[in-house]
Amino acid sequence: MATIKVKQIKSRIKCPADQKKTLDALGLRKLNRTVEHEATPSILGMIEKVKHLVSVEK
Repeated sequence: MATIKVKQIKSRIKCPADQKKTLDALGLRKLNRTVEHEATPSILGMIEKVKHLVSVEK
């Protein structure tokens, strides 16, 4: 599988609790942090849920 880089670009303040938990599950706990993940369907689904808070590089 290909790896993707996910970076949190917007704050989690005033987001619903489920979106905050999704960011935690992705490993994004602070603004402007970058993590790498395999491009699995579950990871892509989590990214889709918080796409307004993150940026994705292939």
